[in-house]
Amino acid sequence: MLTIRAWSAVLRSSLLDAWSVVAPVECAGCGLADRALCEQCRAQLEPSIFTTEIGSLETTSALRYEGAARLVIVAMKEQGRTDVAGPLAAALSAALTAALGGSVGSIELVTVPGSRAAYRRRGYEPVALLLRRAGAPRASRVLTRVRATEHQKTLGRAARGANLAGSLGVSQSLGGRRFLLVDDVATTGATLLEASRAIRAGGGIVTGAVTLAVTPLRFPTVPATSPDSGNPPQRQQ
Repeated sequence: MLTIRAWSAVLRSSLLDAWSVVAPVECAGCGLADRALCEQCRAQLEPSIFTTEIGSLETTSALRYEGAARLVIVAMKEQGRTDVAGPLAAALSAALTAALGGSVGSIELVTVPGSRAAYRRRGYEPVALLLRRAGAPRASRVLTRVRATEHQKTLGRAARGANLAGSLGVSQSLGGRRFLLVDDVATTGATLLEASRAIRAGGGIVTGAVTLAVTPLRFPTVPATSPDSGNPPQRQQ
């Protein structure tokens, strides 16, 4: 006799088969037809929580930015594939839970504001979309862009930092409020470090950062211990 979980899997598969006839899609990770995410690529989006040190900023991440995870994230950010936001949001939610622990409500989430051009191109903000899908608290809009910057993808590591330096400010005095930075991917870490600088300059306290994914070659990742083990997460210096 099939269990409820098994029946749910069978029903889900049948519904996906039916929907693929109406609106054909392909897997955002490997291109397999008839699924927004095939089972193999979906499995690679299962969160495995890691902590890294980006400057002095402790950062908690759910995925390594490689393989299917990288392709799916790029599809969501650059190709309008919001149909894969659910599994990505679940991974981000796991990282948020690990970073916040019992501090939910006393720490505000804050995201880095995107450019107007990027919003016009996509029609949505990727991090805000993931936070909504994750059921997370609404991010505080305290960061603001104070000058234009070049597109980061065209720049090297050192140039990215110089490009972003001094580009962010705060819209109000933060008066000791505590913030957790949230972003989609940490590549060089320049965006997170500039956001942290701006918040601290405005009187806020940055408790750390959370990203959906991190580039493992630039930031060696260390598995976080289980919250139930009583041991603090290990950190990579």
